[in-house]
Amino acid sequence: MQFKSMVISNTEASPGYYRMRLTAPHGLSTSRPGQFVMVKVRDAIDPLLRRPFGIFDLGSSVAEFGDGSEQTYLEILYRVVGRGTVMLATLHHGDHLDILGPLGKGFEQGTPTEEKILVGGGVGLAPLYYLAKELVKESPVRLFIGGRTREDILCVTEFERLGVETYVATDDGTLGVSGLVTEVMERHLTEKNQAKTMFACGPMPMLKAVAEIARRNAIPCQVSLEAYMACGMGACLGCVVKGREHEDYRPDYRCVCKDGPVFDFRELQWI
Repeated sequence: MQFKSMVISNTEASPGYYRMRLTAPHGLSTSRPGQFVMVKVRDAIDPLLRRPFGIFDLGSSVAEFGDGSEQTYLEILYRVVGRGTVMLATLHHGDHLDILGPLGKGFEQGTPTEEKILVGGGVGLAPLYYLAKELVKESPVRLFIGGRTREDILCVTEFERLGVETYVATDDGTLGVSGLVTEVMERHLTEKNQAKTMFACGPMPMLKAVAEIARRNAIPCQVSLEAYMACGMGACLGCVVKGREHEDYRPDYRCVCKDGPVFDFRELQWI
């Protein structure tokens, strides 16, 4: 689905990180946590390509639109890292964007009796918030947030308002526990004696560590990959990653945009 969207708000969540709320068509409400949208940052040839953003939140509101009607809104969480996101950070209420989505494969939410373990860092929290909103309806949820410094720790209050039990770790110890978030998560795995499912999104080194912990503890785990994308639909092959090898040791390549961005960790080659 391609649609024009109006910016409702665009606020700095932490230095260099922004949270943008946009109008969206009602049809977008059928999207699943883990899916993403491709955003054209302005109506011009430059920059040419759309930018991919995970769906941070999706809901409906009356008060924000001013005409008394209930409308759907979409939220994205992004970090200012290049020309496209610099342009996004300058947008204000009333500005418009061209958006394509929802795209990709979302999370499988598992059974209600399982405890859900979420692991994320930075803008990797984007798909996890939308996921947590759905999971808390039926399951206990614990979230482990990691970052280099306290400025990389985002939206803790928002998760806690959902009823998510939240733990924080930073590399430099400026917030929460000092150390890697995967180390903190692994120490807590045995605290509750019930079946678990893990969900993770963030930098590749973190995802590799999560995948290894899941393998070692025989815990089902889904990971959402971050990748540069040109089309978002599998046509350009610009976001290919290695999947499991075939019997003849040839890797089974996957497009993050079309085959993912969410994968069972066993589908991917982590070496």
